Amino acid sequence: MGKEEEEEEIGKELFPDILREEAVSRLNELGEVSDADGHLERTFMSPASKKAISLVQIWMEDAGLRTWVDQMGNVHGRADGMNSHAEALLIGSHLDTIIDAGIFDGPLGIVCAVSALKVLKIRGKLGNLKRPVEVIAFSDEEGVRFQSTFLGSAAISGTRPASALQISDKSGVTVQDVLKENSFDATEESYLQLKYDPQSVWGYIEVHIEQGPVLESVGLPLGVVKGIAGQTRLKVTVRGSQGHAGTVPMSMRQDPMTAAAELIVLLETMCKNPADFISYDKHCNGFAAESLAGSLVCTVGEISSWPGAINVIPGQANNPNLPISLVTFTVDLRTMDDMAREAIIFEISNRMYQTCDRRSVSCIIERKHDAEAVMCDPGLSSELKSAANSALKRVAGEIQDKVPVLMSGAGHDAMAMSHLTKVGMLFVRCRGGISHSPAEHVLDDDVWIAGLAILAFVETYL
Repeated sequence: MGKEEEEEEIGKELFPDILREEAVSRLNELGEVSDADGHLERTFMSPASKKAISLVQIWMEDAGLRTWVDQMGNVHGRADGMNSHAEALLIGSHLDTIIDAGIFDGPLGIVCAVSALKVLKIRGKLGNLKRPVEVIAFSDEEGVRFQSTFLGSAAISGTRPASALQISDKSGVTVQDVLKENSFDATEESYLQLKYDPQSVWGYIEVHIEQGPVLESVGLPLGVVKGIAGQTRLKVTVRGSQGHAGTVPMSMRQDPMTAAAELIVLLETMCKNPADFISYDKHCNGFAAESLAGSLVCTVGEISSWPGAINVIPGQANNPNLPISLVTFTVDLRTMDDMAREAIIFEISNRMYQTCDRRSVSCIIERKHDAEAVMCDPGLSSELKSAANSALKRVAGEIQDKVPVLMSGAGHDAMAMSHLTKVGMLFVRCRGGISHSPAEHVLDDDVWIAGLAILAFVETYL
C-alpha cells in the first residue's frame, strides 16, 4: 500500500463524514429550530423544543440507539451493549437555549455523543460495549422560562422535589400546566419515577463549549474540566410609593428606582473588591481570602419597574395611602468556594437592607436558585484527558500531552448529575470565548476532534 493510500485509509478511520460533516450539519439544522424569527430561541416545551426533540430522537435511532422521551421532555438514546443490567455510562447536555442564542451551547455535546455512537454502529461494535451507554438530551438547563435551572437533569438526578411541577413562569403558567398541554402525565408520582437509581449508573460525562477564552489563547481545541463554580440566583424587590413626576419635591420622594441603582452599584463594588467589605485574617469562617478574589463574579441580568409610566415617579415618603411602586432585579453570584459564596451573600444582603432603610424603601431578597460547587471525579478526568490526547494525536499525527485543566464559571447539567453519580467534563474551544450569543462559534475541525474524544472514551468499554 502506497503512502497516499495509507493516509486515505487512516482518514477513513477518523470518520470525518460523520464526526465532522454530518455533526456540523446537524448543529446548523438545530440552530434553525426556533420559536422566533431572526434569532434562536428554544425554551422548555415550546413548539420549537418539541421539534428539536423529534429531530434528536430520529438521529439517536439512526445511531442504533433505543429511544424514548421521559415525563420532563428529556430525550434518551441507549445502547445496552453486552450486559443491559450493568451500571450505565451517561453522556448528556441540553437542548434548550437562552433568548438570542448561539447554536453550540448544549447541542454540541448531544450531537457529538450521538455521532460517536453512530461510528460504533457502522463498525459493528455497538453491541460489544461492556456496559450500557445512554445519551440524554436534557429539556431545560438554562432556566429561561421558569427562572429555575436544570429542570431536566434535576428530575433524573433527584435533586428537586415534585413541588418543582408548581414553579410558574411570568404568566402564572406552571411546569405542570405546560407538561399536561403536551400530553405528559405531569403527576407527582410520574415526576418522582424519573429519578435514576444510583446503583444503575456508573458515571456521567458532558462535552460543552468552554464559554471562555482560555483554550483559544493556548491554541488547543479541548480541555478537561476540574470543577464547576457554585451559583446563587437572587431576586431583589425594592418597594416605594408612586407620585407625579412634576409635583413631588426631590426631598420628599420614596424612590425604588434610585435605591435599586445604588444597590446594583453596591453589588458590583463588593464583588470587585470583596476584601474591602469582609474582614479577613488569613481565613474567614473556614475559607481562604483568595477563593473570593480569584473566582467571585456577580451579574445583574434583569431589571423591571412598575408601573413604569414616563410621568409617574415614586412619590412622597412615609405616606401609606399612596399606591406602591416596585423595582425588581436579578442577581447571579458565582464562586468556586461555597463557604465564600455564603459569606458574600450574607454581607451583600445586610448592606442592601441598610441602604433600603436609609432611603425609606422596603427591600425583599429572595433566593431563587442555589447550586453547590462541583469537583469533577479525578478518575474520569484522567480518562477524558487520555481520550482528548488520543483524539488530538489521531488528527495531528503526533503525540500530545498538553490538554489543559480548567475550572468552569458557568453552570452545567453535570452539577445536577453530580448528586447521582461521579461526573467528568470536556470543554471545546469557542471563538473569542463568546457564548450565549449568535456570535458563538466552534470550528468544524474542533467539532470533529470533540467527537473523536468521545469515541476514544467510549472505546475503552469495548
